[in-house]
Amino acid sequence: MASTALHTGLTELVPGSVVLVDGDSLEAYSHDDAEWAAYEAPLAVVLARSTEDVASVVRFARERGIRIVPRGRGTGLSGGANSIANCIVVSLELMDAVLEIDVDERLAVAQAGVINEALRAAVAVHGLWYPPDPASSAISSIGGNAATNAGGICCVKYGVTRDYVLGMTVVLADGEIVRLGRRTAKGVTGYDLTGLLVGSEGTLGIITEVIVKLLPLSGREERAIIGFFPSLRAAGDAVASISRAGIIPAALELIDRTCLRAVDEWQGLGLPQDVDTLLLAKIDQPGASGDELADRVAALFAEAGGTDVERASDQAQIDRLFLARRLAYPALERLGPVLTEDICVPRSAVPEMLMRIAASALAHDVVIANIAHAGDGNLHPLIVAPVGDEAAKARAKTAFDEIVANCLELGGTVTGEHGVGLLKLEGARHELAPRVLDMHRSVKLALDPDEILNPGKAFPQ
Repeated sequence: MASTALHTGLTELVPGSVVLVDGDSLEAYSHDDAEWAAYEAPLAVVLARSTEDVASVVRFARERGIRIVPRGRGTGLSGGANSIANCIVVSLELMDAVLEIDVDERLAVAQAGVINEALRAAVAVHGLWYPPDPASSAISSIGGNAATNAGGICCVKYGVTRDYVLGMTVVLADGEIVRLGRRTAKGVTGYDLTGLLVGSEGTLGIITEVIVKLLPLSGREERAIIGFFPSLRAAGDAVASISRAGIIPAALELIDRTCLRAVDEWQGLGLPQDVDTLLLAKIDQPGASGDELADRVAALFAEAGGTDVERASDQAQIDRLFLARRLAYPALERLGPVLTEDICVPRSAVPEMLMRIAASALAHDVVIANIAHAGDGNLHPLIVAPVGDEAAKARAKTAFDEIVANCLELGGTVTGEHGVGLLKLEGARHELAPRVLDMHRSVKLALDPDEILNPGKAFPQ
């Protein structure tokens, strides 16, 4: 279908939305932030303004045999929003309204394009808190978070997106609009279709609104514990010891020296330059019990070889260090294309996995920086290759595959929070048993028999 005719047809169909067919726009909306994940330019991009507009575009595409790739804010790191041949990209970014905040029931209703941080700010005015906080919280959307079951820094204690999504509005593959889930604290009527759609990466339906449960904002007293470690192994030992002690911190984050230097050179935050690895823990239990827990974490840091272990009392210092954690990925992007891992291993296996990552970097002569939600075993080795260095890129891919294999050998999973997208398909093939893959295909075909919704993503076809 010619671009002019497609533009005209879509504009007449959804006059309130924005339809783009120019080359620059098609390129800009062709891919997310996943380096090296394949993509092809879409036929058109629709910036939808309502659920009804999304449904109209899906029906339009289905009738013409065109495929649909849903997109949030394009911050994904696995290629889940990458466009494919013969597709229309449907962006939800203009659907950015918080529709309702129910203080009594502690829930909010938000359109899919609402930025995570904006939702958190909106509910905070009412003394409420939305815990899931991916590092991209300032730029990623709540719909994209739901589609990938995003995690974040607080998830070691408070859980991931799936734990907070009560219900949603979804456009199905035939263009019908359905509402799933509930608004009550409990409910087990029927299959958990809401839970099924969370993390489905747009392959089963397009999430246009979400109902999320909230927690009280008050009653938390934050204390940060900082420890500098001589090696990744020593930091990993501290993580494992905290887990063995039965301590569940509100956050436990790891940043290595490569990330610290990259962030400081970019932002000038005054971060320490002469350390190998930094661990940041946060305890938010109130009162004397919280102080006691923070002291135990500090003691375990020291026992594992941590130096200059301290309880941070300066909120500006705490914020600066956690900001460094959030900025690590974009800081490294300035050094060259970054191939991002998202493995998750049992907490007891963190020290061994960190050692295997370091061994892969040495064996394949690549730079691998490390950040991690260490408290739940979710590690993010970031493999950097210089621009235009094809040999380094090939070595990086080999290291990537080796890290995935080592993760699975240690009882881990190939993606803890970024989703399978395109980059993790081969790893998922090794992780999921043949019968389990058959179950995935059966669900996909039941809800999307024509396979028009983001085909080829989320699981090996």
